[in-house]
Amino acid sequence: MTLNDDLKPRAWTVSALCRAVADTLDAQFNPVKVRGEISGFSRAASGHCYFSLKDDTGQIRCAMFRRAASLMDFSPQDGELVEVRGRLGVYEARGDLQLIVESMERAGQGALFEQFLRLKAKLEAEGLFDPTQKRALPEHPRAIGVVTSLGAAAWHDVVTALQRRVPHIPVLMVPALVQGAGAAATLAQALHQLYVFTAEDNPLSPPVDVILLVRGGGSMEDLWSFNDEHLARVIAQSPVPLISGVGHETDFTIADFVADVRAPTPTAAAEMAATDRATRFEGLSMLEYRLRQGVQRQQDRQGQRLDTLAARLTRPQALLGQQLQQLDRWAHRLQTGLHKQVTQGAHHIERLSDRLSFNREQLVQQRAQRLEKAALRLSSVDPQKVLQRGYAWLSDEQGQALTQASQFHAGQAVQATLADGAVPLTVRGG
Repeated sequence: MTLNDDLKPRAWTVSALCRAVADTLDAQFNPVKVRGEISGFSRAASGHCYFSLKDDTGQIRCAMFRRAASLMDFSPQDGELVEVRGRLGVYEARGDLQLIVESMERAGQGALFEQFLRLKAKLEAEGLFDPTQKRALPEHPRAIGVVTSLGAAAWHDVVTALQRRVPHIPVLMVPALVQGAGAAATLAQALHQLYVFTAEDNPLSPPVDVILLVRGGGSMEDLWSFNDEHLARVIAQSPVPLISGVGHETDFTIADFVADVRAPTPTAAAEMAATDRATRFEGLSMLEYRLRQGVQRQQDRQGQRLDTLAARLTRPQALLGQQLQQLDRWAHRLQTGLHKQVTQGAHHIERLSDRLSFNREQLVQQRAQRLEKAALRLSSVDPQKVLQRGYAWLSDEQGQALTQASQFHAGQAVQATLADGAVPLTVRGG
């Protein structure tokens, strides 16, 4: 062996090198305690959790297996500041450095998460999240607007879902950045552009009746553009219902709280925006069935009525006999009623006649008695009877009665009326 042979590096196999590095890390560092901010947290169907821990200048991949994850007393969220205990190692399949986390506890909330909570509290106090202001989605939109990145998987998912469910509804897409510096501003600008097409007299027809703001999943940093205050206020200004479909089901952004409806994924947002064509067909089929049933029932009723009328027309003699019987009954009732009325009227007249005869006789008697009494009274004051008793009635030439001695003077012509005639007299002294 030569000196040059001693200076040559050893040729490792990849797996052997990974194991050697892992052993070295284990010997030098493990067990280890690390403090950092959670990013990209996800929980697999197996129950294992995967995420990264980071600070201002670095990050490390972490894995937390189901047994350790089941012992946590909280649900980790992106942006939370935590302290973990575990062992450093190498994931040989990728040659990646990773931290196998055996326990986790909160160490205070991360800066991004604290910023998120502050903005959320501010906008909520202003009423931007008020559930009473949320608008219902239209059942049959005339057009659908979409704001997302043109090259994003979210746009593909939305288009696929809409083509499958409502291929007849036009879709207007306004592209924008969905991640990185300036993304929030382009999202707000795209929404403003789309708002123009919601008016009835917009440059295109038909008008947009619902808007989708969508983006696929990612870490809290990836979705941070949707936590922008200005964007939130632009969303609140939407003239039509707006659906936010940002990230995965476990992701929440400020845009989700401001939107009229929050969808767990972009695909779900597309499904919410319009009723499935198949569902509409089912509804139309049900309406058609009900219409047919109604028409059939009406036909059955009218057919039964026609049968009844036809049966009557085929037996006119029986119908005529029924009508004649009815007429006979009415004639008998009329005759009986008239006879009864005439009899009652005759009895009434007879009673009135008797009462009139009795009253007339009684009245004559009463008046005769009154006349006899009047005659007696008149007879008692009759001047003729007075004259028959020897009295005379004196009057002057004008026929005026002379009843006072002062009315007489000598030579006056006076007429004396006696019981059997008048005698002219002349006054001799006075």
